Amino acid sequence: MWKTEGSSSRETGISGNVPGMSNLVRVSPVALLPTQAGCAVFLGNDEKSIVFYIEPAIGASINDALSDRQPPRPLTHDLFNDFLKAFGATVQRVLIVKVENDVFYARIFFEAENEIQEKMIVELDARPSDSIALAVRQQAPIFVVKEVWNNLKDMTSVLEELRDKGMELEGGD
Repeated sequence: MWKTEGSSSRETGISGNVPGMSNLVRVSPVALLPTQAGCAVFLGNDEKSIVFYIEPAIGASINDALSDRQPPRPLTHDLFNDFLKAFGATVQRVLIVKVENDVFYARIFFEAENEIQEKMIVELDARPSDSIALAVRQQAPIFVVKEVWNNLKDMTSVLEELRDKGMELEGGD
């Protein structure tokens, strides 16, 4: 059973249909870099890296999950992750579906099955930052729609330059 909640496709311009896997590019968090305005998130694979900017607190949350650091008290993403587990739900995948005026849009897919209900997959509109924070906590895959991926600038050289300068990069590498 497919159920779509949250913002409708009319509101977001995002189709509720899931693109075929051949139209997706799998990525992972490559690095997180604090900036004056927040945090730069580099997502990439063996071919290319892309970057977008998020709030510093969410960057710290992603970094903590990637580093297996547990805060003394649950933070928002930890709490929501615990909530999902309590109800027999998991993050199935995250999908970055479009970029408009430098704003990234994502869909997050949850799968739930417990003694109260049959298996259900729920797709929600979500910020990529929150989606990634949950995905890394559950080791769920992150994808970018291939057309979006192909239209984004490759930032691998920028990332390598920052590494060469000795910048402290947190995250997947």
